[in-house]
Amino acid sequence: MGTVTKIARKWPTVVSALIVAGIAAMNVMAYRHAHAMMHFGGGTARTDKPERLNPAERIRVLICGVTVPRPRTGLGTSALDPRCRALTIPCNGQITLGAWYCPSSPDAPLVILFHGYAGEKTGTLREAKAFLELGFSVLLVDFRGSGDSSESYTTIGYREAEDVAAAVAHARQHLPHSRVILYGQSMGAAAVLRAVDWFGARPDAIIVEAIFDRMLQTVRHRFEALGLPSFPGAELLVFWGGLQAGFNGFEHNPAKYAASVACPILFLHGADDVRARVEEARRVFAAVPGSKQFEVFPALGHEPSIARYPERWKEAVGPFLKQAEAGVARSGGNSTAVPLKWLFRGM
Repeated sequence: MGTVTKIARKWPTVVSALIVAGIAAMNVMAYRHAHAMMHFGGGTARTDKPERLNPAERIRVLICGVTVPRPRTGLGTSALDPRCRALTIPCNGQITLGAWYCPSSPDAPLVILFHGYAGEKTGTLREAKAFLELGFSVLLVDFRGSGDSSESYTTIGYREAEDVAAAVAHARQHLPHSRVILYGQSMGAAAVLRAVDWFGARPDAIIVEAIFDRMLQTVRHRFEALGLPSFPGAELLVFWGGLQAGFNGFEHNPAKYAASVACPILFLHGADDVRARVEEARRVFAAVPGSKQFEVFPALGHEPSIARYPERWKEAVGPFLKQAEAGVARSGGNSTAVPLKWLFRGM
């Protein structure tokens, strides 16, 4: 009985130790996952989409994290148009952004395009060509860490909002276009709305595609794609990712930024998007106080709608921009006011 009694007395200590060890292991894995997702490597093989991984690969990803090579631009400017030329845009004093600029005509509105996570500027090549056909000029921008830009990290749209604001400022100051339209896909869409909300970007119209409503929510969907419960893994990933990058990931919410949108905005979304679900995008849509439209594409996942529905894309985008253009003409131009939040951003 003495041995049994001793084991019984030690059992709570053993259980406590196992719980502590389990919590520590989860935090270590979350830290590694966050670092892997937000820091681009030098390899060439990127981890496949979670739903495409076999059980062994999913276990490996769970333990080691994903592999995301630095996105690189493998095409020349002529892939867009012979008139296209490369630009470098300064951002925040030290960061430089690679970009391609293709003018349609000096008086044509300029569409600035921003790619999604782990992408680069040629990810918006199809959209840029379509905008040129519609008579617009285009500026395709690499976010920091991608393509021809400096750095080697991403913050899933948080600090990339500075890149959006820098691109808008550069266009206003150095390119001959009085009207600016912003086009963002997924992470790019989040960066666009944050740029409007926090950095005082004032476009004449906005188009966002496959946007998520909250950082935490989109991370939860990654766990679901792996067939794993999202709690508490998603919370830990957002916490450690934000801590590493120096911001609060739980506050990175496009549904909050959308309240600052003061120009016409068009939402494009896939009906079968499991990364950013339609109902979540509609929450962002609902937060916009002014002129807005929402276009749903059937049987489309988290991918560019123009690839599957080129004609329907034009039917949605063309009339929207004409209406936005008419609105700008009636109002006599776009406001350049900067919100108080931007003035107090360092506090």
